[in-house]
Order: sequence, then C-alpha cells, then structure tokens
Amino acid sequence: MTIVPTLRRRVFNLAWPVIAENFLETLLGLVDTYLVSHLVIGTLAVAGIGGALQVLYFMISILSALSIGSAVLVAQAIGARDTASASNLARQSLLWSVVISVPLAIAGWVTAVPVIGLFGMEPAAAAIGVEYLQVTMGTIVVLVGLYIGSGVLRGAGDSRTPLVVTTIANLINVVLAYVLINGAFGIPALGPVGSAWATFIARAVALAILLAVLWRGRNGITIRGSASWRPNFAVAKRVMSIGVPAALEQVITSGAFFVFTAVVGRLGTEALAAHRIAINALSLAFLPGFGFGIAATALVGQSMGARRMDEGGQVARIAAGWAVIWMALIGGIFFFTAEPMMRLFTDDPRVVSAGASGLRVMALGTPFWAIGFTYAGALRGTGDTRWPMWINSANIWSSVLLAAFVGIGLQGSLSWVWAAFIATSPIAPVLVVLRFRREALRLAADHARSLAA
Repeated sequence: MTIVPTLRRRVFNLAWPVIAENFLETLLGLVDTYLVSHLVIGTLAVAGIGGALQVLYFMISILSALSIGSAVLVAQAIGARDTASASNLARQSLLWSVVISVPLAIAGWVTAVPVIGLFGMEPAAAAIGVEYLQVTMGTIVVLVGLYIGSGVLRGAGDSRTPLVVTTIANLINVVLAYVLINGAFGIPALGPVGSAWATFIARAVALAILLAVLWRGRNGITIRGSASWRPNFAVAKRVMSIGVPAALEQVITSGAFFVFTAVVGRLGTEALAAHRIAINALSLAFLPGFGFGIAATALVGQSMGARRMDEGGQVARIAAGWAVIWMALIGGIFFFTAEPMMRLFTDDPRVVSAGASGLRVMALGTPFWAIGFTYAGALRGTGDTRWPMWINSANIWSSVLLAAFVGIGLQGSLSWVWAAFIATSPIAPVLVVLRFRREALRLAADHARSLAA
C-alpha cells in the first residue's frame, strides 16, 4: 500500500523542478515582451517579435527529435540500470544536434524576409520581425543543446540541475535585456532586437554550464570519452525512430500555430499584439501540464526499462491528476484577472480588450489540455511516439481550420477565433488515454509471455 504515496513523491519531485524551470523560461519571454512593449513603438515591436518567435518555435520543433528520442531512451536505459548506454546516447544526441541544426539555422537566417512576410504585417512591424528573427536563428543550436542536456538529466532522475541552469540564464537575461534594449553603461540602445541578443547570450552561458555538469557526470551519466564522440548511425537510428514521430508532431503543431498566428495577423496589428501577449500569459497555465508530462515520460520510461508495467500506469494517473488540479486553478485565476494582466504589457485599450476576452476563452480549455499533455508524455515513455503524433496533429489542425473559417470566412473577432480554436480540445485527451491503456496492457502481456517462455 506504500507504493502509491512513494510514486506520488517521485512524480512530484521530478515534476516541480521542471515546472519551475519552464516558468523561468516563460518568464524570460515575458520580461522581454514587457520591456519591448514599453518602447515608443511597443505595439509594432510586440507584433513583429511575435511573428519571429512563431518561426523560431517552428524551427526548433524540427530539431526536437533528438531531445525527445534521447530522453525516452535514456530513461529506459536508467530503468534497466545500463548507465553506459545512457551516456553514449547523451554524447551522440549532442553531436548530431550540431550536425543538423547549423545548416538549418543558416537557412532560416537567409529566408527571414519572405518568411516574416507570410504574416501580412504592416512594413514597420515586419522589419522588426526580420531583424529579430535573424538574430534568434543563432539560438537554435544553443536551445537544442539545452533541451537535449536537460532531457538526459531528467531521464536519469535529475530535474534540479536544469532548474539551476535556467535560473542563472534568467538572471543574466534580465540585466542584459534592459541594457541592450534601452541602452546603459555606455552601450547604445538596440531597441527590440536587443532582447534577442540578451536571450542568445544568456542561453549560451546556460548551455556551457549544462555541458560542464554532463562532462563531470551526474547520476552515472557522463559525456566524457573521445571514442563515442564519433558519429554512430546505429545510435542515431534508435534515437530518431522514437524522436522523429514526436518531432513531426511538434512540427505539425508549430505549423498549425504558424497558420493560426497568420490568421490572427489578418485581424490587424492590435489583434496580433494582443494574441502574442495573451499567449505569453496563458503559457504559464501550461507549465504544470508540461512538467507532469515530462515527469510521466521519464518515470514511465524507467518503469518500462525495469519491466514494471503496472507502476507506469499509476504514474500516468498521478501525473494527470496533479496537472488537472494546477492547470484548472491557474486557468481560473487568468479568467478573472485577464484585463489587469494585459495592462501589465500595454496601455492600448484595443489590445487590452481583445487580449483579455481571448485569454478568458482560452483559459476554459486548460483541464482538457492537462490530461492530453500528461498522457501523451506517458505514452511516449513507453516508446510509442506515433499515436500521440497522429491524435494531436489531427486535433490541432481541425482547431486551426475551424478558427480560420471563423476569423477569415465569418470575419469574427479574436475571442471568437480562439473560441473556435478550443472547440475540439476535449477530443484528443480521450483518445490518448485510451491508447495509453491499450499500450500498457500490450506491454504487460508481452512481458508475461517472455517470463513464461
């Protein structure tokens, strides 16, 4: 009877640093948005940066296959007590991230002008977006390295080190963002692009610290050793076989949000600025879902590696319960404080009104997303990344197409566009839960047959 309280502690102890880390990552974006929004060209800057960030997230999602695949396989190796394989997976994932991300970053820099032009922004906002995007393309290599390193440590049961590293990055970013955006200490004001440079420098320092930790070793995993730094296509194939479907899911999702942002952009600069601010604020409500979803991936992966299938099912239920409670609570707070929250970032009454109404609508979907995030994470822990891809991709695109019909076809307001977007949100969680339960039963049956043989 003591196993459930023990699992609750394991889930919570792994999840809360992830939630705190993601909170700090979100805070980094909120601080930059706050500083930029108070410039004379605040509304234009927020709109331009919003478009650039959507492109950046899309590019990062392409590279997420390495981080997702390595995190799942490291967790399973740790569950099987094979730290040598876990260490080799970490080295290879970091190596291949550089090989793949550098050409992609260059391509993104070259195509910044036509890509930003897809959002249909007015020229002044588009110019800011292009400049911001060209700087942030360099952060792709850094960000993917951070994601991989953090995922490896979480797979090994250490979620506190990534939290410490992210805390340091945020402290650096706050100081640099203020100095580079506004100018101080003899440094000229760079305006909106200053926040991009601040974020790049802060994350580069964070990556250096994280690599140093992995080099020294943590929980039996280390990236030391020269031989295993040579490209190993067999390891890459294992990582990509799990990671590619999950990455494709993120690419499809980011593409959907790209189109969704373009739809909102057609409503005007004020609507796009309101959309960006509200999404930044609402991303705080997603943090428990992401945190408990990542915890579910790691702990279910460890359970699979140790052949304890029943424990994996209990982990998923516990993680989903925690996520629903916290996301619903935060969503409720945002629902009742939407206007004051918007006023933290802008004094434009049209932006405040549009953003607040939309934020209230989006807050209603938080319990459904909580279940979807955690059970999708649990399903990935079993090594099944294909079903979450199909379910979530179909769901998100049906939402975007419905929103596009309301926004463009019916010329609805931002709140109506968001209402259309969340209309299909209950469908994916139900399908993911059913798939996880079926997969857990199949793995348990396979293990029983192997024991009998």
